[in-house]
Amino acid sequence: MIESLKHLPHAASSSTALAEQFTDLAPALTSRQAAIESARCLYCYDAPCTRSCPSEIDVASFIRNIHDQNINGAAAGILKQNILGGSCARVCPTEILCEDACVRNHDEEGQPVKIGLLQRHALDHASFTSYPFQRAERTGKKIAVVGAGPAGLSCAHRLAMLGNDVVIFEARAKSGGLNEYGIAKYKLTGDFAQREVEFLLSIGGIDVQHGRILGVNLHLHELHAQYDAIFLGLGLNASRQLGLTGEDAPGLMAAVDYIADLRQAADLATLPVPKRAIVIGAGNTAIDMAVQIKRLGAEDVTLVYRRGAESMSATHHEQDIAKANMVRIRTWAAPLEVLLDDAGRVRGMRFEETRLDGGRLNGTGAFIEIAADAVFKAIGQSMDPVGLSDQMAQQITREGDKIHVDAQFRTALTGIYAGGDCVAPGQDLTVQAVQHGKLAAMAIHNDIQFKVEASHG
Repeated sequence: MIESLKHLPHAASSSTALAEQFTDLAPALTSRQAAIESARCLYCYDAPCTRSCPSEIDVASFIRNIHDQNINGAAAGILKQNILGGSCARVCPTEILCEDACVRNHDEEGQPVKIGLLQRHALDHASFTSYPFQRAERTGKKIAVVGAGPAGLSCAHRLAMLGNDVVIFEARAKSGGLNEYGIAKYKLTGDFAQREVEFLLSIGGIDVQHGRILGVNLHLHELHAQYDAIFLGLGLNASRQLGLTGEDAPGLMAAVDYIADLRQAADLATLPVPKRAIVIGAGNTAIDMAVQIKRLGAEDVTLVYRRGAESMSATHHEQDIAKANMVRIRTWAAPLEVLLDDAGRVRGMRFEETRLDGGRLNGTGAFIEIAADAVFKAIGQSMDPVGLSDQMAQQITREGDKIHVDAQFRTALTGIYAGGDCVAPGQDLTVQAVQHGKLAAMAIHNDIQFKVEASHG
């Protein structure tokens, strides 16, 4: 995908200097800092932080364990609810979830307990002598999980814990989904995503097959015939289009594709970097793209959004990161035209200024042009239509471009479940995907057991 930018120069800084730009955004707590911070927790009964956690981690309990110097106990409590708690501690928007709900926001200090950093501290410093979870007695049932992202991995782990055998089918060369390919490199550094996957798979009973693409060399009707149940954790792999002429021109590409190449690059200095860049979007991916291209050496980076800053889906924390990295945020401007040079390459974008009229977004008739050597679109993802193109898959009910599921994550087809970003309910968050996978696994297991009991009745 990065071929679209091959005409651009490589990063100007040295490999060492660039690597230093992609160390941890938030430094880890020292043991002393963790002790002090855990002492700030009031260990609330019916704690609002726990109620706001999508994966239902008992926040007060694990923080008390840290305070009591029971790091393994804290880590086990987190992992029991969220097997990908290490990555979630780094990428979860705690500022709008558990930390926003913290009662200490309303006392004389006015500062929440640093829950995310404490969760990271527990999981980074745990030293289990053996795997902290035991598999139940084997059920003899075999479940197919399509997609080795957070939802699929979480589902597979819980199914394996319950005694089922699981086969994960993953299209890419590595497991991890967005944790491996889509998160800013300064949030999940080094090989953390792969080490977390290896830990998860240590439960046993899970086989992973890479290079298996639903709709290409893997088909739903075949899985349905061979397995007792199927979980679809497909994610959202297709980038939405701007719908503008010139969208395929050299110099314009999806932000997620560049981020994936960046995360897999052995040497950041080999990446093409524009002198001037435009990022179109308003979410965390847009922020991640803008900040990373700036840190790679782009001189001028402008993030453009068609509405106001208050409507951006990126949190205020993420917006502050962009501003701290000298990213210019231009609001109330809708993309209108891709500007090309004589060679047919991107030279900028033309936007129409916008405003709200009676709650409706309209153009003002005023236009602006922004010069750029590259444009990165981060306007959302959708499901790849190829994955659900066969006859059986087409019977799955959709809500918009996502899969409709019931409260137990069942699709319209018996024995087929789905969760994570590809389903309609919930937010597109890693922690939400983990919870979907966990709950779907328990529903799958219970449904299979019910069938077994019914057949014996």
